[in-house]
Amino acid sequence: MGYRLGVDVGGTFTDILLVNEDSGDIATAKVPSTPADSSIGVLNGIRKVCTNAGVEPTVITHVMHGTTVATNTVLTGTGARVGLVTTRGYRQVLQIARSFVPGGLGGWVIYQKSDPMAPLELTVEADERIGARGEIITALDEDALREVLGYLRSRGIEALTVSLINSFTNPVHEQRVRAIAAQLLPDIPVSLSSDVIPEMQEYERTVTTVANSYVRPRVSAYVSNLKRELEASMQDVQLHILRSDGGLASADAAASYPVNLLMSGPAGGVSGAIWIARNAGFPNILTVDVGGTSTDVALVRDGEARLRRETTVGDVTVRASSVDVRTVGAGGGSIAHVPQITRALRVGPMSAGADPGPAAYDKGGTEPTVTDANIVLGYLPEVARLGGDMPLRRDRAEAAVQKIADALGLSLKQAAAGIYAIVNENMFGALRLVSVEQGYDPREFALMAFGGAGPLHANALGRLMGSWPVIIPPGPGVLCAYGDATTRVRDEASRTFIRRFAETNAAEALAILRELAENAAQALDAERVARADQSTSFQVDLRYHGQGLLLTIDVDPADLERGGLDAVGARFDDMHRQLFTFALDADKELVNLRAVVQGKAANVPARRLEQGGEDASAAVYGIQVVYVDGADQQAQIYDRAKLLAGNRIAGPAIVTEMDSTTLILGGDVGVVDAFGNILIRPAPAH
Repeated sequence: MGYRLGVDVGGTFTDILLVNEDSGDIATAKVPSTPADSSIGVLNGIRKVCTNAGVEPTVITHVMHGTTVATNTVLTGTGARVGLVTTRGYRQVLQIARSFVPGGLGGWVIYQKSDPMAPLELTVEADERIGARGEIITALDEDALREVLGYLRSRGIEALTVSLINSFTNPVHEQRVRAIAAQLLPDIPVSLSSDVIPEMQEYERTVTTVANSYVRPRVSAYVSNLKRELEASMQDVQLHILRSDGGLASADAAASYPVNLLMSGPAGGVSGAIWIARNAGFPNILTVDVGGTSTDVALVRDGEARLRRETTVGDVTVRASSVDVRTVGAGGGSIAHVPQITRALRVGPMSAGADPGPAAYDKGGTEPTVTDANIVLGYLPEVARLGGDMPLRRDRAEAAVQKIADALGLSLKQAAAGIYAIVNENMFGALRLVSVEQGYDPREFALMAFGGAGPLHANALGRLMGSWPVIIPPGPGVLCAYGDATTRVRDEASRTFIRRFAETNAAEALAILRELAENAAQALDAERVARADQSTSFQVDLRYHGQGLLLTIDVDPADLERGGLDAVGARFDDMHRQLFTFALDADKELVNLRAVVQGKAANVPARRLEQGGEDASAAVYGIQVVYVDGADQQAQIYDRAKLLAGNRIAGPAIVTEMDSTTLILGGDVGVVDAFGNILIRPAPAH
């Protein structure tokens, strides 16, 4: 009997989910995060979940971990002191960057450009040159290189990036720089752009590799420490870290290429949502993950999450595949305030976080938060205990929200309702970014809400979006950990190959794609994933000739063999029309080719609930006054653990469980499906 453990570290809580691979039985735990050292919270959670399940840690064979260490390192500016080696003439590559200023037409007035992660004073030049087709134009001057590396050593760098022009076509000079650096800087980790991202465009390649170096020492130390602690208490355990694209990386790959982990945390929730939705029969979903600090949203179509080729953290954008997750500063800990100038209520993006947290946590927080508003409105009843064992102080919540009521001249509950409505609008705006603004009609998608606070806002968001049913999965507060536990090992290999369709053919492209697939497969071989358990998919980045924009198209080798490059070109035209309403009658051009190899999905059976009738009264254990639609109403409180498949719950109602609380609004009804999901829809008209 084997157990898989999923771990998701959030800004407020660390979620743990233990899955029995034979029966599908799960045990969960939620413990406070430890921002100073995330591994402490992880180990606390593992001890707690093993106690809850009545098993020893030695039975755990796989640990899958979604981490925010890389993300937080970038956001807090606490990464390594990075040295950069460029080709002569390209020393200012990070300073020149791209001419993009956020904030609309007047953004340049207030935009404060952040300092590059590799400062100019730590950037040196190598006398060398590789041609665009890979030929050596100027040989590497090794004596001069040794001199500049000695300079970097004297400046106390902690990591080294090597990004030479056109190295994606021929990495020989970068590899030689690494060999020389190993002699002169033996304890300094070196990241090569030809290893991290062997694709064209020197700025994107450089900033991505610099970001890898910037977070690498901290991520490497974290992963190494966690792996050591796990091996001390478990037998033959495998540690995998969730990548930004929703796949799993080995501990070694995560430590060497941490730039692929920048969206690790949000990707876990999407992976878990896909697994739940597939079992429930909903291939098209919008996901809403509401935590203590932020809300992450994504779109899933035909059972696959939309991916993008860029990952943005703060104002740093790197070229690394990630789930197309959009984030807003709207969570349970988001602070409500009334600015003196506008006198208009605002919610977020400031957050009370885990320490001190919302006022109701009784840990020293006094500012009004979304969680406090939900308590005042009755949506989090007095009987609820956060994480199963943390009591909530209603009096503290009321005192905090009263500040907003006084500032606006409203009653206490009106002020709380205003906080609730505004944070919902913030989440609604993020959902529009991944649906309407990408050419998708949200009414054609179900909406799945999770995270500790997601189910409290889900029904209201379903009404705003017109997305039905609203799906509340079992254990919504630990769904990210579920995603970590059920996703697959993944690796990819890419290469720049710039050719107009008239200059190449499908056979040449397929030969390169198969070579890339073999390279990626070897990484899974090292993880003991048998070739029979590996699956491969292919992608190409296309554009119209002369266009700067790239679109990523999934490629089926059989379609290429039958229809040639024109089959891919037709799909590119369709995607271009969807996003921009038009297609051009112009030559198409290949830019990048990519192969993605994944291991076998986890063999975790979906648990089914015992069948019951429509009557859910056996699960009722209390009555709560809730403030809905401008008035107090009576709502029944249900214990989710006692609900059976087929039970119907008419709103207004509250459903409580260890890790989350669900609100069903008046006029809507929730039905429990065979897998324990609550499916909320508008009540039928009589």
